[in-house]
Amino acid sequence: MSINRDKTTLWQLYFSFFKIGGLTFGGGLAMLPMLQREVIDKYRWVTEEQLLDIYAIGQCTPGIIAINTASMIGYRKRGVWGSIISTLGMVTPSLVLITLLASVLTHFEESILLQQAFGGIRVAVCALITQSVITLYKRSIVDFPTLILCLVTVAGTIFLQLSPILFVIVGILFGLVVQNLKRRKAE
Repeated sequence: MSINRDKTTLWQLYFSFFKIGGLTFGGGLAMLPMLQREVIDKYRWVTEEQLLDIYAIGQCTPGIIAINTASMIGYRKRGVWGSIISTLGMVTPSLVLITLLASVLTHFEESILLQQAFGGIRVAVCALITQSVITLYKRSIVDFPTLILCLVTVAGTIFLQLSPILFVIVGILFGLVVQNLKRRKAE
């Protein structure tokens, strides 16, 4: 991954990922809409295709996908320091919020109001994830082979409960084979 040093400041990286980290509820997929707005639409740090690639790599590597994604985008923009600062921006809100909430929520665990609020948050997160999946689907499913791979992956994870890692490996091999066949056919 090449470093694209530009006028992006470390503060921009920190506060952008601070905002994403502080307003994302529901895990890695839930952050996709915010990533799209912040790093594609607002700052144009990456394209949709690049974000898909970064997100896929972040999902395949050990660790939390949000951290991996922030680190890679930060690295692209400002090298090692960009990676460190983006990562700190992503984790700071969670660290502060969890520390504060841990002591408070134990006193209200049985609260019906709190349970209902979390139920509402889950529904909103599902809607945001669905919107992101539709957007990414339009960019990822570009031909018949990618549609087949998508259907096989969905079926394999839902009905056979196979490991997502298996499908990442299959996807890599599938992409290499299909692109090689397309290149040969073009020659």
